[in-house]
Amino acid sequence: MSLPSTSNSSPLTAQKSARSRQFDLLAFDWDGTLFDSTAIITRSIQLAVRDVGGTVPTDKAAAYVIGMALNQALAHAAPDVPPEKYPELGARYRYHYMARQDDLSLFAGVIEMLTDLKTRGHWLAVATGKSRQGLNSVLHSVELQGVFDGSRTADESAGKPHPLMLQELMAEFDVPVERVLMIGDTTHDLQMALNAGCPSVGVSYGAHEPGAFHALSPRFVAHSVRELHDWLIHYG
Repeated sequence: MSLPSTSNSSPLTAQKSARSRQFDLLAFDWDGTLFDSTAIITRSIQLAVRDVGGTVPTDKAAAYVIGMALNQALAHAAPDVPPEKYPELGARYRYHYMARQDDLSLFAGVIEMLTDLKTRGHWLAVATGKSRQGLNSVLHSVELQGVFDGSRTADESAGKPHPLMLQELMAEFDVPVERVLMIGDTTHDLQMALNAGCPSVGVSYGAHEPGAFHALSPRFVAHSVRELHDWLIHYG
């Protein structure tokens, strides 16, 4: 769907806003940053590991791998599950996640934030550990088609914290590294930004505790979507 315009500014004001932007491309993580899915992903990982006979990870251990590519995440969360069982483990994770997908939603305030950022002239992208099929499905389910100008997923690029997703987005939009901002809820997101050489912003309401963020030098850590929205409008 098309995002509604909320701006009544004149062309002169819009030009001034464009000139004052610090970042042209805003790359968002999906789960735990825009989409309220951390608890369901954590539980789905635990149930999948249980199903294949592995040692069920704690909530903290299961949440830690959110943002990684699926096979990498499951291998890290279930180190005692042999590699030959990874296909079954992945299938069971997808089963449990899909069974709960209707319970998922965007965090409150995300649509309004994206609307304002689009009005301000930013390109919006998604850089996610989800698969392409998974991202397309969830974008359709929450009626966000057309909102994002680009996206990269772990199965078509490299998983986080490898910088390839961001590097590909920079090349696609011909944006220099200093004009790209990565926004995410995990150390994997912030490390990916650091590896790519671009700045980042962390959010504390997702999968990882923010105490680990500071070593990765984010420009800001937002404790709510409202805080993130305000910072991006004033400093993005």
